[in-house]
Amino acid sequence: MPEKDHHIHEFGAPAEARELRRRKRKRCLLYIVLFAVFQTGIILLFALTVMKIRTPKFRVSSVAFGAFDYSAAAANPSFNIMAIVELSVKNTNFGHYKFQSTTVYFYYNGAVVGSAYVPSWRARARSTRRITVEVQLSSAGLVDRVQLANDLSAGVLPVNSRSTVDGKVELMKLVKKKKSAEMECFIAINVVPRTVGYLSCE
Repeated sequence: MPEKDHHIHEFGAPAEARELRRRKRKRCLLYIVLFAVFQTGIILLFALTVMKIRTPKFRVSSVAFGAFDYSAAAANPSFNIMAIVELSVKNTNFGHYKFQSTTVYFYYNGAVVGSAYVPSWRARARSTRRITVEVQLSSAGLVDRVQLANDLSAGVLPVNSRSTVDGKVELMKLVKKKKSAEMECFIAINVVPRTVGYLSCE
């Protein structure tokens, strides 16, 4: 009887070894598949976040005032205002945004009442470049002043700012893509007490 058990053990051992090797191969294959899925996920995440190039935002951030003269007289309404305007170029990309010089125009009732030159600059990756400019807002060139008299009498001077800045987003010095950021802002100036009552940008 012991002899018989010995032979059973000898014949059973190779089968167990083969089963063990098969399980190891399956486990190894599973690890490879899981690693491949993980790598694919990382690459996909990288492509959707880091490599995705978004359009920067060009905005008027704040407005303060220096010299501030106006007249609400119906016969000859006018304004002459020194505005200190903070502009911002917000770059949410993982690469820097190098933009060209541009001009920001300020409008009242569709007519240009002021402008500001913005020099070429660079907004670093995931940062905001802030630029302060002085703008002389003047009604000197306005032809139709009926609405101006009404607005100044009401105490609110509505002004719009528009501009476009052209540039390139550069990722890791490998990918470069042109991106243009447009500005469209509305500013409600309270003539008394000479502050901004409302500021909104699209």
